[in-house]
Amino acid sequence: MRFPNGWVGGTALVLGPVLLLVGTLLRSPFNFFFPDQLRAVAEHPELMRAAYTTFLAGNVVMWAAVACLAQRIGTKNPRWAAWGGMLVTVGLFGRTFHAGVDQAAFSATRQLGVEGATDLVAKGYGELHLFSFLSFTVMFGWFVLAFGAYRSGALGKIRSVALATMGLLPLGVLKGTEVLSIVGTAGLCIALVPLGILVLREQPRPTRKNVLTAVPVALGLGALAVLSTLG
Repeated sequence: MRFPNGWVGGTALVLGPVLLLVGTLLRSPFNFFFPDQLRAVAEHPELMRAAYTTFLAGNVVMWAAVACLAQRIGTKNPRWAAWGGMLVTVGLFGRTFHAGVDQAAFSATRQLGVEGATDLVAKGYGELHLFSFLSFTVMFGWFVLAFGAYRSGALGKIRSVALATMGLLPLGVLKGTEVLSIVGTAGLCIALVPLGILVLREQPRPTRKNVLTAVPVALGLGALAVLSTLG
């Protein structure tokens, strides 16, 4: 059996792009650069928390979507699948790292106020870390994956171009929404959501045993998620 399987991969192909687009749109009313983002956190904390959390959730879900697409590319072009899948996945790690810094900045805003948090972020903004050297993967990987999808026939020309627009999405800490952000995440939806629906339709219908097993597993995972917040 492949990992992720069709149910996981198909669901991720639908859910990941949609979450990224929703998160992008939620923070679109506010200016792009980090001082304005921190001011928005202070003035609209619930909306900004929802925006950044939704975007982060979509980014995490995308690992399975990328793996599923790479599997389909790999049936005809394994090298393009390997390079594209690897580069995009590392780029997803990079955005997840940025999201951790975003969360720390949000906490600083609550503790220090907007001016204190802005000063703190500004002083550390250019510091080197591992993902400073890997930031090219955040954007470049999508172009490689999109070309592989086109060469292999996993996606047609229009949807491959739509996938490549994700490489235009700005990167970095506390980045808000600009036109290219909406173009990139909307393009991702155009490219991958139809594929996700197709993948899900290809899967065998769940048996009664599968459904009955899934219920306690889901409840158990939910309980573990709650317990995780206590430690």
